[in-house]
Amino acid sequence: MENRYFREKIDVAVIGAGHAGIEAAVASARLGCKTAIFTINMDSVGNLPCNPSIGGTAKGHLVREIDALGGVMAKAADKNTIQSRMLNRGKGPAVHSLRAQIDRKSYTVYMKHLLETTENLSLYQAEVVAVEKGESGYNVVTRLGAVYEAAAVIIATGTFLGGKVYIGEVSYASGPDGLFPAAFLTESLVKLGLPLRRFKTGTPARVHRASIDFSCLEEQPGDDEIVPFSFSTDPATVKNLVPCHISWTNDRTKEVITENLHRSPLYSGEIEGVGPRYCPSLEDKIVRFPDKKRHQLFIEPCGLDTEEMYLQGMSSSLPEEVQIAFYKTIKGLENLQVMRNAYAIEYDCIDPQYLYPTLEVKGYDGLYGAGQFNGSSGYEEAAAQGLIAGINAARKIKGLSPVTLSRSSSYIGTLIDDLCTKGCMDPYRMMTSRSEYRLVLRQDNADERLMPLGYEIGLVTEEEWNAFVLRKEQKQAEIERVQKTYFAPTKQLNDILVSRETTPVNTGVCLAELLKRPTVDYKALTEIDKDRPKLPYEIFERVQTELKYEGYIKRQLAQINENLRLEGVKLPDDIDYSTVYGLSLEAVEKLNKVRPLNIGQAGRISGISPADISVLIIYLEKSRRKNG
Repeated sequence: MENRYFREKIDVAVIGAGHAGIEAAVASARLGCKTAIFTINMDSVGNLPCNPSIGGTAKGHLVREIDALGGVMAKAADKNTIQSRMLNRGKGPAVHSLRAQIDRKSYTVYMKHLLETTENLSLYQAEVVAVEKGESGYNVVTRLGAVYEAAAVIIATGTFLGGKVYIGEVSYASGPDGLFPAAFLTESLVKLGLPLRRFKTGTPARVHRASIDFSCLEEQPGDDEIVPFSFSTDPATVKNLVPCHISWTNDRTKEVITENLHRSPLYSGEIEGVGPRYCPSLEDKIVRFPDKKRHQLFIEPCGLDTEEMYLQGMSSSLPEEVQIAFYKTIKGLENLQVMRNAYAIEYDCIDPQYLYPTLEVKGYDGLYGAGQFNGSSGYEEAAAQGLIAGINAARKIKGLSPVTLSRSSSYIGTLIDDLCTKGCMDPYRMMTSRSEYRLVLRQDNADERLMPLGYEIGLVTEEEWNAFVLRKEQKQAEIERVQKTYFAPTKQLNDILVSRETTPVNTGVCLAELLKRPTVDYKALTEIDKDRPKLPYEIFERVQTELKYEGYIKRQLAQINENLRLEGVKLPDDIDYSTVYGLSLEAVEKLNKVRPLNIGQAGRISGISPADISVLIIYLEKSRRKNG
């Protein structure tokens, strides 16, 4: 590029101001590093280009873990929530997941102002066109020729990197929401030697509220008892301000889509990128589930000061006129006015198996990836990775040891381990089923699992830490109380037990033993539990959960201890696995690519068998004896 000029020397450069970039930049700056964050359009900082919500199954866990570590997404979500619901209440506590509808414009304003007011952090509207190795780190070059010398770089480009939008037969270079794409950076990253590939995602249409007939739709209200995302948010400050609604597709919808499948770039072969398996377009659902009579859609408001509504579950890349036709076959949408069409978008990303669990790119000292650049999908997955990348970039510059989270500690650890160890063939989405320790990794105890680390790192404030210590003391005191409190076998108690379809008692019984019963909870025992202290609702929820699932939790903790033992068996950085006698050819290939840090991680690599792990353990033992 001609006409370059030196602009500034910084510690950390963050490319992209979406959910990953925001967490990375704020964490880096708060940890004392001079940080710059670059965005193609400053009015789209923290944009929600797909669904106007945060959280959901497993994703709510991620947001609470981000908060426990000192990240910002949870607080921002609470400040801009317009409806809050806890999903899966009818199931066990391991899968309870918070989801909130967000005012997307006010969320963007909140995040932009946060970046503007964070010490050590500069926000720039600029397209980064090149990242090049410099004398002491990297040169980050903008389209206008400005050169920033950075000790560390975090790539958090979302779907902007080489972005290309598809709507039927029409395709054009674009980022999400009609924004400019990052058109030149891919070439620079390829030149740098990064192993890039092509993924695809999509988003449904936005439609005008006045064109919807709500009278024939099922209303979906928010929860009466609101649980915030952030542990520091007062629940009384989060309000349900709007309802959502539900409708369904029908045979006519299916017919319109089937007749026009040949016009979908998904099926014409025009789209090269691999799409998300767990969030398919509507035409993909029709093809993959031909026997399903109907598909559910949620009609969600985009904010308080807009008439746009979002059609959750109706992603499509069909032509505009086909989209309008099939939307109008749906009950309540017969007179629909589409304001923004659904579209598919392709973008470039890295193979995450070329990342360390710190999210540093292997062989590129000080270069990190986060979010959709790493092959994941979703705001929450992006924010979680951004936080870890920002922490590690800052700690590297400060000469401190990196932070990695284990699978047994968190969903964030599971997410990153899955990406770096197992890789992904399509955009990765977090789900509770991905964790083998989900009864221990509940969203309600995220602070107990991660806040001590967040405090040690320096992102959790003294005020937040003191509130956490108080919660722990309150919980412990309540556990001791319920273990010491006994009730006589009165008629009142037995009537309660019978009403809950559980066995009455004929001797005195401990309150803790009653709470262990599946159908008995604190609420049922309110009339007889006269000495119950006034505590936050969440304290009672935690105590109740730990009592009911005590045996299962102990079993999972034993599994965690065994996993930690294997994680403790380190693998040297310089092993040439082709020289390790007894490994399968597939194991040699996978191990040389992933370069696992320990035996535990090696065992989670797809294609590595228990026999291969035995070979590695024997090899390490022989090496230990040989080296004395």
